[in-house]
Amino acid sequence: MKLEDLKRIQIECAKRVIREDDFESVETVGGMDLTFEKLDETPTRAWASLVVIEVKTLKPVYNLVVEDEVTFPYIPTFLAFREMPLLLKLYEKAKVKPDVFFIDGQGIAHPRGCGIASHFGVETGEVTVGVAKSKLFGYYREPPKERGSFSYLKSGGDIIGAAVRTKDSTAPVFVSVGHRISLKTAIDLVLKTAKYRIPEPTRLAHNLLQKVRRGTLF
Repeated sequence: MKLEDLKRIQIECAKRVIREDDFESVETVGGMDLTFEKLDETPTRAWASLVVIEVKTLKPVYNLVVEDEVTFPYIPTFLAFREMPLLLKLYEKAKVKPDVFFIDGQGIAHPRGCGIASHFGVETGEVTVGVAKSKLFGYYREPPKERGSFSYLKSGGDIIGAAVRTKDSTAPVFVSVGHRISLKTAIDLVLKTAKYRIPEPTRLAHNLLQKVRRGTLF
């Protein structure tokens, strides 16, 4: 498929994103992450993880890792087409579905308004939040250094996300609406689940994959 066709898929996806709270309560949040055997090669072996935590205790209640071959190359702004098949396999196999999914990547903070967190949310119908370690798109002012402070990420005059300080004097994380949630609630949930810079759901999902890579899990 040509990149122009993929762009059209993303533009259509962006139109379907629900940017307001479309749920009743949040008791569990799941973090999803991926890692590749050879980052610069295609195809390559890859693993995806899901860790579900209780919001009240921040303790994990479920985890799962799946493995498969990834055949789509890494192309900036087209990450979903590389990672989505494995995320969907993980989602289908998961016996526990959290109330909200945090995905290591962008939601609507994307040149065409549909990063991997939005793409996954629209595809599955789940509530999703993009929690990225770096900015892909837009501009922002550095937020104050205190935990809990944030500044809006903007594109033109539109707010597309926020740079959120989850720990004093530490680099912010970039939070954006994935699907079926407001930015305010997304920011609140990220802060509520963050003990360190990276919120517990995605931090624990990342750590689980490191164990797989080191061969200490299987």
